[in-house]
Amino acid sequence: MSQSTTPHKWNFGAGPAMIPRPVLLRAQAEFLNYNDTGLSLMELSHRSAPYEQLNNHAQQQLRTLLNIPSNYKIIFMQGGGHTQFAAVVYNLLAWRHHKNAHQGDWKDIPVDYIVTGAWSAKAVEEAKRLGANVRVVCDAKKALGGYKGIPAESTWLTSDPAGELRTQDAANNRQPAYLYYCDNETVNGVEFPFVPSMHNADVPIVCDMSSNILSRPVDVSKFGVIYAGAQKNIGPAGVSVVIVREDLLHTSEGEHGLLPVPLMLDYKTMAKNNSLYNTPPMFAIYISSLVFEWLLDAQAQKVQDGEAYFVGEKVGVEAAAARNERKAGKLYKALEESKIYRIVVEDKAARSKMNVPFRISATHKDDPNGVVDKKRDEAIEAEFVAQAEAQGLLQLAGHRSVGGIRASIYNAMTEEGVDVLVKFLQEFAKQY
Repeated sequence: MSQSTTPHKWNFGAGPAMIPRPVLLRAQAEFLNYNDTGLSLMELSHRSAPYEQLNNHAQQQLRTLLNIPSNYKIIFMQGGGHTQFAAVVYNLLAWRHHKNAHQGDWKDIPVDYIVTGAWSAKAVEEAKRLGANVRVVCDAKKALGGYKGIPAESTWLTSDPAGELRTQDAANNRQPAYLYYCDNETVNGVEFPFVPSMHNADVPIVCDMSSNILSRPVDVSKFGVIYAGAQKNIGPAGVSVVIVREDLLHTSEGEHGLLPVPLMLDYKTMAKNNSLYNTPPMFAIYISSLVFEWLLDAQAQKVQDGEAYFVGEKVGVEAAAARNERKAGKLYKALEESKIYRIVVEDKAARSKMNVPFRISATHKDDPNGVVDKKRDEAIEAEFVAQAEAQGLLQLAGHRSVGGIRASIYNAMTEEGVDVLVKFLQEFAKQY
């Protein structure tokens, strides 16, 4: 894959996010003539041999990158995380109702959620809208006074086999359809440093990895379903990757009192048709495949590290993980050492390596008598964003729901880019 020089701008946006420059250059070169077909990929039929080859190749690339076991299907689906909020409910309730031999009302089947930030909270809202029997077994906001970390797993309502919920489930001869959590909360900067393990082992884990997939190794065998919207750490918006264990593929046609699974959300239908039930988001899948290739390319990863940062021959997720550790370490260190920057996530073990939210205050954080002036500080944050943009550091404003500053440092962001941001942080702090 061809390489390029340092980009003129540094994109710290949370999504749609930075795409590796070599990938963009490759796509540009192939835009008018994909694979010697004489046509742009966007003009090809999704039933054509060149596209089917691309579709299969992208699946195999992802299987290699994450070491996905053979009993898992890889599906490319339209939409993003919001779409999967609903798909999970429909598909896993159908599976559990089938597992229960269709006994009882599907509305009585529990679906368990761990809420550690804005996205898992939205997932709960959607499940409730669809009539599911939602149980929030851990609410970080209630437990910690805000989305500032992850409560100890031992405190979750389903962690104790002799606890009230699991005792009731056993007495009623019912099991939850799934346990859901969001591995990395993009808005709040909370990332799980572990995979939940204290719940009933017969309950599959559903995990939203939209903003940290491919950023570190993951044992896929511990999950029932993993999904990820592409627009953060894979490619452009419009496609989601779904990795689902084969035994969970069970649909509903409306029999036994269960609502039918909409075909466009039906994992079994999509898997049976190899993600080609309908016209897929072909260009988004194509770019995703180029990103997978970039990760698997040893030379590309060496260039991504840069001569000044290269520490050894690594490829794939392992190369990304080592780089992400270094990048996040530098950024958090700079924030901690400054008197004006306040890291939002207090639990150091749960601080995201992908999304780093922080606030700025002219009241120094080491001043025990300091009084925070919210209006003044928000004006300083606005000035920070303006000065950053003037220096080519883009999309650093925090999510509209929480404000502040957020630096997203996905796989495509180089260590050099983080160094540029750190230098700007230090220079800006001198003004206060």
